[in-house]
Amino acid sequence: MADSAFFCTLSHEGVLAVRGADAGKFLQGQLTCNLNYLSDTQSSLGARCTQKGRMQSSFRILLQGDGVLLAMASELLEPQLADLKKYAVFSKSKLTDESAAWVRFGIDHGDAALSSLGLELPADTDCVVRHDGLIAIRVSTDRAELWVAADQADAIKGKLSALLAEGDLNQWLLGQIRAGIGQVMPATRELFIPQMLNLQAVGGVSFKKGCYTGQEIVARMQYLGKLKRRLYRVQLDAGELPEPGTQLFAPSHASSIGEVVIAARADNNIELLAVLQAEAAEAGDLHVGAPDGPALHVLELPYSLDRDREIQR
Repeated sequence: MADSAFFCTLSHEGVLAVRGADAGKFLQGQLTCNLNYLSDTQSSLGARCTQKGRMQSSFRILLQGDGVLLAMASELLEPQLADLKKYAVFSKSKLTDESAAWVRFGIDHGDAALSSLGLELPADTDCVVRHDGLIAIRVSTDRAELWVAADQADAIKGKLSALLAEGDLNQWLLGQIRAGIGQVMPATRELFIPQMLNLQAVGGVSFKKGCYTGQEIVARMQYLGKLKRRLYRVQLDAGELPEPGTQLFAPSHASSIGEVVIAARADNNIELLAVLQAEAAEAGDLHVGAPDGPALHVLELPYSLDRDREIQR
């Protein structure tokens, strides 16, 4: 399913805009990613944390016009916007919900379709190309996002439809799961620190940028190596699709050993990203919803964790 070329509308996310002369400076003290790494050809994953290092949101961020755009789960946008505005009152920056101004398409194995729109997107993850008002972003191997101004969306969708099958959001999320890219959803807001979602392994945390909200906790976790829970990719052979935040169990533990991050149906099973206690994951006896619930099997991620490499970012 995930290897066939398709496109779909990314209806599950909204777009938060931060614009103005101080937009970059303001956000540099708020986000885990380093805004100095952004350029017209480079985007980044990132998160915003509480003082205790718990993620209020995770997102993809890119430069656009006189500021930046952040794509995140739609339900997180308004609370995140309201909270950020409290800290932006003394900066020359304006925060708005620009969800209605953009339509975003996920494109899987569709580089030829992007080329037909004048977008020759390199293979490197996080790279960005722009042409005639369109923005394409490489989000993982063979997967891209296409950002389109709302007034162009119908025309662009028609062009994509002539070249690619139209898939659904489940297919897109399955590709995200296989890429090992976790995401904060409403049910998991303020539940995870960035390393629990392996965000530092996919370029979403900078350890050289200096202070930001929650930085002390995040840095301490990285340098002291005390992380006991992290992101795993797992498979559920049958049953209902578990919602984000669903608790996971191991019979050898008296309480929950983790939570579902995102889940999607594959051809013959369900695949999930889940935050799990490393000890329980390595033991392998994992279950959804209850200690005797449906069994889970650990699958491989497409990357490995490397603390020394991660702290160089």
